[in-house]
Amino acid sequence: GAGRKVAPHLLGSEVMGSATAYGVGGVHRHTPELIEHLGGAAGTDVRVSFTPVLAPMSRGILAACSAPLAGDLDSAAARSVYDKAYADEPFVTVLPEDAWPSTGSVLGSNFVHLQLSVDADAQRLIVIVALDNLTKGTAGAAIQSANLALGLPETAGLPSLGLAP
Repeated sequence: GAGRKVAPHLLGSEVMGSATAYGVGGVHRHTPELIEHLGGAAGTDVRVSFTPVLAPMSRGILAACSAPLAGDLDSAAARSVYDKAYADEPFVTVLPEDAWPSTGSVLGSNFVHLQLSVDADAQRLIVIVALDNLTKGTAGAAIQSANLALGLPETAGLPSLGLAP
């Protein structure tokens, strides 16, 4: 998130009941990383607009992402692409239609929940993603990578159940 420094705008008493954008206008430290990985996945140069929002939570990220459509694509076709892409990913769940990701549903787990929709009027694909950035962050990635390097099941030692129902 926004860091752990002691600053008035990061104190619990100041952020409770409030959400604040930060790193606006392409200056967030993770923007180059997003461009690199999305460009690699797309096989072409991409432009990214990323605006994180600080919310009064100790952990979790809810990301709303959009991308222009290259051609005619409806929600069913987009879902088919995502279902196929993540079919063998044990920690990525493409939720059933009309179910939307929530940070509470992945709290304490190594899961990513996602949902998508096509905004036909704007000609954009919208993807909403929820994850626990402490478990699914670098620590979870390190365990997942070690498992693969050691020939263990990818899921070994990683929590699959969240902390809340």
